[in-house]
Parts: sequence; C-alpha cells; structure tokens
Amino acid sequence: MRNVLISGGAGFIGSNLALKLIDKGYRVTVLDNLSKQIHGDDPNKSYTYNLIKNKVNMIFGDVNSFDDWEKALKECDVVVHLAAETGTGQSMYEIDKYVATNIGGTAKLLELLTNKANKVKKLIIPSSRAVYGEGKFECKKHGNVFPESRLEKHMSNGDYEVKCPICFENVEMLPTDENSRLHPTSVYGFSKQAQEQICMIVGKSIGLPVVAYRFQNVYGPGQSLKNPYTGIISIFSTRIKNGNAINIFEDGHETRDFVYLDDVTDAIILGIEKDAANFHTFNVGYGVKTDVLTVAKTLKDKYGIDVKVNVSGNYRLGDIRHNLGDLTFIKEKLGYEPKVSFLDGIARFIDWVEQQEVETDNYDKSIQEMKEKGLYK
Repeated sequence: MRNVLISGGAGFIGSNLALKLIDKGYRVTVLDNLSKQIHGDDPNKSYTYNLIKNKVNMIFGDVNSFDDWEKALKECDVVVHLAAETGTGQSMYEIDKYVATNIGGTAKLLELLTNKANKVKKLIIPSSRAVYGEGKFECKKHGNVFPESRLEKHMSNGDYEVKCPICFENVEMLPTDENSRLHPTSVYGFSKQAQEQICMIVGKSIGLPVVAYRFQNVYGPGQSLKNPYTGIISIFSTRIKNGNAINIFEDGHETRDFVYLDDVTDAIILGIEKDAANFHTFNVGYGVKTDVLTVAKTLKDKYGIDVKVNVSGNYRLGDIRHNLGDLTFIKEKLGYEPKVSFLDGIARFIDWVEQQEVETDNYDKSIQEMKEKGLYK
C-alpha cells in the first residue's frame, strides 16, 4: 500500500499530508481543480500548490468527473478523499454546489470503486465535527441531551446559549464523542454526514476498509488567506494584516477545539497504516476549548497590530455555539496524541503569515452575501 491518491491534495491539509507521505517513502498522486476561492487566479502563486509541485503525480481535474477519477485511481492503493467544498455559512446558500461536490463527487468515486477494476485497498474519508450539530450537552434535569439548533427568537434577544430540547433550560457543554447523535445544522454538515455514511455502506458491501475522521477546527501554515468563508484564524489574520476591525459574532464566548495541521495529518497517516482503524470513525482535535474572543485578542497581540475587536452581537443561522471533541476513542484505538498546543500552533501560523503577501480582504463581501440571503442577523 505505497501508492496514495489524495483528492484535494493541493490544498491546505492535502499538501502537508503529501509531503509527509513522500518523506515516508510513499508515492503520491494528487487530484485537484485548484479552486480560485482557495488558490487565487494564478495557481502558480498558490503556496500549497507550490509545496507539492513536481513532487507528486499531479492530475488537474474535478471530483465531479468520472474520467478524472479514473485517471487518478490508476495503480492507487489508498484514497484519501479530502476534496470538498467547505464553509458553514456559504453552504447555506450555495446548496447545489456543496451537495454536488461533497456528495455527488464521492458517489462517483464509490461507483468506480464498485464497478471498475482497481487496486484500492483502503479509503480515508475526512469528515467534520459539523455532523454533530450543537453536539453533546448536560441538562441538570434530564442528563445528557443533544439539542436542536438554537432559535432565532432567543439569539435576536442576545441569548446565545444552547437549550435542553425537553425543558428548554440552559445546558452545559460536554466533550462530544463519536457515538453522539448526528444532526447537522448546516448544509455543509449534512454533506459530510452523507459522505461518511455512503462510504461506510459501500465499503462494507465491497469489502473495502473505510476510515472516517471528524476534524475539529483545523488551522496552520498554508490555510488560505484568500478565502473569507472558512478558517476563523486565517480570516482574522487577513483582517488584521489589512488594518481592518475584527467582527466577532454573538458575544465572543462561543468556543472551538482548534487542532493544528500536523496533528491532523499524523492522524490520517495512522488511519492509512493501522488495520485497527478500518471501518471506524474518529474525532480528531486537540481536546481543549478556546473562545473566539481569546483567538482575536491572541492574534492581535502576536501580530502587534492594534485593530479594533468588535463584539457585534450578530449571528449566522447554522452556526453552533460550542464544540469540543472527545478524543478517548482515537487515543485508545490508534495511539493518537495531539502534540501542538493552541499558543504554539498560533505562533507557528503567524511566523508563516508574516512571510506571505498581504491578501485582499473579502470578508465584508462574504457577510453581505449572507445578509442578502437572510442568513446573517
């Protein structure tokens, strides 16, 4: 199993994974369409594409093309299917694009693996914690609960807390484990749940081991500074470098489990190399919650640029309040141990950003798009 195909391999996670696999003696093929939203108008200026240029078998193609998949799958032993449309907010109004790429593109891959001769022995499907929706919480009256999406009538009055689905009282967040209820609150989350499930169903039916990973909030060098739709640390960084104020949704106390790029790629490699991973789903995170206000203040201080931090009280429909991954299963099953703390990871990320050109800040444009669709309040 030395020939690995990475769809989306010219992107943030894929390029880093490709380099690690090459260092370990793997031969890597990349299938990527070099999306302008991520790589810009000139792919030759893309940081992540240049990391792998001339180091991999590069196939410029699209996951929505059977022909491109067939070219990429030749002599392939393992598929890491990273290619996807990402971004919670954008998914709520570019629905066809997200469903067509994330679900349709995956269906095309599975159809070929089922009906065409191939050498593929394992499929890695990176998913997202977005499949959990709000996640797992504890109610003082009703124990562990899995709340529905927060209601606009509460958030419009400045109440952003998650409620018990039975008594509607505030609940306390718990680390969300892999057996938690799946009920995504965004089209993006739904598409990732569908990816996971269809891969597991088909994999079991044809005897192809599948490993699914539910990533928490991944960040690190190479995360697109051009894309205003996903990656809060990158979005804030581009705002700061342009001297623009940071807009923080809700009250700033919403939390995320930020996991550094190297920890994520290490987890993927464990899934490639360990049979114990087969047909299992794993959370991948750092296991520590950090609120968004802390992220903004940390970045501002580290860059040494005094921009205004505006806690606006605005909110996006489909956003969750908190997330924290329970990492017990992946630690026990695969021996995964995240190594890079938030502060260490932020320092590494900023060192990288300081070496890059300052990108045009398109954040306001993305907010305007959501306002026009009634998704930003």
